Amino acid sequence: MCGIAGWIDWERDLSGEREALNQMGKSLICRGPDAEGMWLSSSAAFAHRRLIVVDPAGGAQPMTRRLGDNSYTLVYNGELYNTEDVRRELLEQGFHFESYSDTEVVLTAYMAFGPRCLEKFNGIYAFAIWDAANKSLFLARDRLGVKPLFFTRQGSRILFASELKGILSHPDFVPEVDTEGLAEVFAIGPAKTPGHGIFKGVEEVRAGHFILATREKMHDEAYWTLRSHPHEDSLDETVERVRELFKDTVRRQLVSDVPVCTFLSGGLDSSGVSALAAQYYAETGQGPLHTYSIEIEDMEKHFTANSFQKSLDAPWAMKISEHLGTVHHRIVVPMQKMVDDLLTPLGARDVPGMADIDVSMYLFCKAVKEEHTVALTGEAADEVFGGYPWFHRQESLDADTFPWSLRLGERMRIMSGELKEMIRPEEYVKNRYREALAEVERLPGEDAHEARVREIGYLSITRFLPTLLDRKDRMSMGASLEARVPFTDHRLVEYVYNVPWAMKACDGEIKGLLRRALKGMLPEDALYRKKSPYPGTPNPEYLEATRRMALEMVQDQNAPIRPLVDVEAIQKLAEESYHPSEHRPWFGQILGTAQLFHYLIEVNAWLDKWKIKLV
Repeated sequence: MCGIAGWIDWERDLSGEREALNQMGKSLICRGPDAEGMWLSSSAAFAHRRLIVVDPAGGAQPMTRRLGDNSYTLVYNGELYNTEDVRRELLEQGFHFESYSDTEVVLTAYMAFGPRCLEKFNGIYAFAIWDAANKSLFLARDRLGVKPLFFTRQGSRILFASELKGILSHPDFVPEVDTEGLAEVFAIGPAKTPGHGIFKGVEEVRAGHFILATREKMHDEAYWTLRSHPHEDSLDETVERVRELFKDTVRRQLVSDVPVCTFLSGGLDSSGVSALAAQYYAETGQGPLHTYSIEIEDMEKHFTANSFQKSLDAPWAMKISEHLGTVHHRIVVPMQKMVDDLLTPLGARDVPGMADIDVSMYLFCKAVKEEHTVALTGEAADEVFGGYPWFHRQESLDADTFPWSLRLGERMRIMSGELKEMIRPEEYVKNRYREALAEVERLPGEDAHEARVREIGYLSITRFLPTLLDRKDRMSMGASLEARVPFTDHRLVEYVYNVPWAMKACDGEIKGLLRRALKGMLPEDALYRKKSPYPGTPNPEYLEATRRMALEMVQDQNAPIRPLVDVEAIQKLAEESYHPSEHRPWFGQILGTAQLFHYLIEVNAWLDKWKIKLV
């Protein structure tokens, strides 16, 4: 994977703007520590940071190729998993290649097919192409939005980058946040509305979209959306199709010129990925697969079983590793390191994020990177196969809001009256929810329950999943580790999205369809283990650290967050007795009271770091 950045200006000569471009590129060094490149012309300038995974010599960027009298220049972040299929088609059309990198395949495909090239790709990517003859910029992002791409247009100028910091590093960009940006942070965050860049004037290329920009206009078009279709396969046929797709997906994603491993929590999703990867390694004589699991120090001491997490992951990860014959690495994150790095993820995200689970993921990825460059993960299975409680809990099915936002009141109690008046959080969330529902294609004759579960599935894939994909991308790339996500293969997502709920939950099991598809690959008890979420931090040291820092923050008269929050409400919450049984969820099932303190601390640090002007 890589980091990309660029600057387009139809009225200013950019050929001498090397220093500004260098600042943009340098800000993304964690995404690409292995190599760097810059390209400047009169109207366009590109920067690239490279993490080498395939073809060390031939994949250098920015990459320019000519077709007739025209030239095209590309900066690309991603991986194609069907590189050879697309290359073969291009060779048949008379194109030639100077390397075996997927970078050259992407550029050549655009030269051959224009924007339609995106329909041919299977992979995760975000890229930009400058068409010299037409003086146009093409920006594109993969179907599920695994790889990020932000941009801003101000008059004749466009800035773009893999991460917000690439834009924020430009000397002419002034970081401002308006009312809508504050609503995203305080009412929606750590999720965000698709396409929203939080900072005023900044947008994110939406998942499955491309943008074609010229001096005169910006054309934004969806080349992929989740479509609704009747499902006609029997249960047995469906199980077999899921098994085939998943197997093909994992095998495609194991292609690399550098060491590949898998994350293994002992849960169904990562175990399934690891099982297929281990099988492929054995078949191809690549030796044993390496797997990694994470624990927080003293987890056993402080863990209390609850309805969301019945058991610790560690014993299950070891059980699966032994079953598959992998070389397993148990990463234990020290509690003091968790506290010391409380704000480190903010530097990777550039906006407030997912509190302690960001910190532990970053530290975990940093440890994995010591031995490996690429990791396959189990992210997205719950969104695709219906693994979250909100797929079957009546409270969520009946709710007229995002199922992970049922406790908006917990957020509002800590907002200042002025902020609530400005952003109108309930109204803002409701409007965003209705916008999302309006996108769902309905099937004629579908009963009310099936239609509602389809809505929940759509919301989970298009609104909740991006939050976790952002986290996985920023925390892994912040450690210069490439994380791949087989469950986001668009063929698998398209197929399973239209499978009726009775099949998805076959055998009376949540994710019963996936369990059937993995039958024979995992031990029976592991196959039917109840879902266990990514581990939070039950250690009281974490609560004490965040509570203390939150109190210090609101007592600081110069804290930039102070006008936005109810100081007395935060003090009261921080001074109350606390026990895990008093957990107050404020973002789905994964973030509660201690994380709320952490989130507010991040908001304050974010406002201060970028000297953000509220407008």
